[in-house]
Amino acid sequence: MKALVFSDNQEIITQILTALNGKADADAAVLSPVMESMDQYGATRLYELTGNPGSDAIFQALSKIFTEGKYDLFLAGSTVRGREVAGMMSEALNLPAMTEINDISFRDGKIVTKRFFYGGKTLLEEESGARVLTVMAGISEAARAQGKSELVKVELPASKITTVNRIDKMAGSVNIEKAQVIVSVGRGIGSKENIEKVKPLAEAVHGEIAGSRPVCLDYQWLSEDRQVGLSGKKVKPKLYIALGISGQIQHIAGMRTSRVVVAVNKDKSAPIFEEADYGIVGDLFQIVPKLVSALKQ
Repeated sequence: MKALVFSDNQEIITQILTALNGKADADAAVLSPVMESMDQYGATRLYELTGNPGSDAIFQALSKIFTEGKYDLFLAGSTVRGREVAGMMSEALNLPAMTEINDISFRDGKIVTKRFFYGGKTLLEEESGARVLTVMAGISEAARAQGKSELVKVELPASKITTVNRIDKMAGSVNIEKAQVIVSVGRGIGSKENIEKVKPLAEAVHGEIAGSRPVCLDYQWLSEDRQVGLSGKKVKPKLYIALGISGQIQHIAGMRTSRVVVAVNKDKSAPIFEEADYGIVGDLFQIVPKLVSALKQ
């Protein structure tokens, strides 16, 4: 199986290449400039796309590379641009698609994928003839491979898309997708001011503060880039501490791959306890100070 990998997020490319290592021969296409060490993650050939990166221009370049290179499979990181390009590839080249996968393997010429289903309630394993895949961040822990990729520069054709204006979202300085420890708060925290009361716990475990959709989007107690969930960030920390989070399936979809989950909630029937390795039923404002005290000891 020969695969072409693309994403405008180069870290996702390294994760996809690692997931394919030993399973398929892979080349990768990245937008210029190429990040340092990008040529050390197992791609035989690395295409550096230079020029105006409109989605239509990227598609035209990649469809030509895909056809001339006789690739069997196209994988795109599941970003806004990645999904646009994947859709164009599927339609133009008449290739069946599978979206939002978080695992891939091969069996008797078929592709076996896994993805969350029913809003993250179920993990669905499917065997198919899909040839275009969008891949969620975190499909693997990126690891360098032996050898280096051959670098090939490709000039993008003219794009029909013109950027008239760009307004960046307000964002913090932390990427919670990389955090090894996360302390996440839900509506049970009560108010924005009460977030200060859980920060000592985050400091004690050397973790980052995150939140559920209501906390980050509805009430805006935290910035949007700290939202964990189906419509937010998909995180995979070693430790995930959920405070006052009920555990709706939209939130679970964003943190289910956490290694260890600790939940604190005063509702003993809260769904979050079904996902937790350790659960504490009680008032988080009484429990958090005790946890901080115990950790300091």
